[in-house]
Amino acid sequence: MLKILAIGNSFSQDATANIELLCDELYVRNLCIGGCSLERHCHEAESGAANYSYQENGEQCVIGGRTLEWALKAEKWDIVTIQQVSYCSGILETYDPWMEKLMHYIKDHTKSKIVFHQTWAYEDGCETPGFANYHFDRKEMEDRIVKTCGQICEREKLEVIRTGEFIADLRNYDFFNIRRGGISLSRDGYHLSYNYGRHAAASIWIKHFTGKTPAFFKRQFLSEGYDIIRDVLEKFQGE
Repeated sequence: MLKILAIGNSFSQDATANIELLCDELYVRNLCIGGCSLERHCHEAESGAANYSYQENGEQCVIGGRTLEWALKAEKWDIVTIQQVSYCSGILETYDPWMEKLMHYIKDHTKSKIVFHQTWAYEDGCETPGFANYHFDRKEMEDRIVKTCGQICEREKLEVIRTGEFIADLRNYDFFNIRRGGISLSRDGYHLSYNYGRHAAASIWIKHFTGKTPAFFKRQFLSEGYDIIRDVLEKFQGE
């Protein structure tokens, strides 16, 4: 069983919450501070403060806060994922020097492979202030995230879990396109919906690490939305 620790925020919580429900080959824990950027992760590492929530299936699974060092030593992790806070994900200058510092810290405390998690753009009509970085334009945010993540991960020689690109592909279908009367993959404009959104993110993580489409999506009589997720997942070339 592959053991994965996600170091992130509410976006890594959304992405990992349903993974173990859909796949028995992955053991996943999420280390979370809401809205946490790469810069703040570095400050948390330096301070040693126990400000993180340690989560299983999207819910806190130990009492009280934990430190980054504690989480890195909690298991013999095969993979540690990192990510930028969503509203800065497409802004190149927000990564330096924090990404490199965080990677050094992880390498000092574990021999795990580091993988980058690409987050998704906000939904059309979202009014959260961070969306102003992209002129409240979903397509602009999508494009800048892909470009920036590509540049950073090529430089650092990191694999990328392309969750953002997968969510963008799904939004091209009428079923998930709110401009065409479809269902939003978001529950509030930026976090993923508890059904389709979280299942979609979990599925691309599972595909990335196992190469397989989760059996859940191959069941008969699922809704049209889950059928679309399966079909897009099976032909997705972003892994």
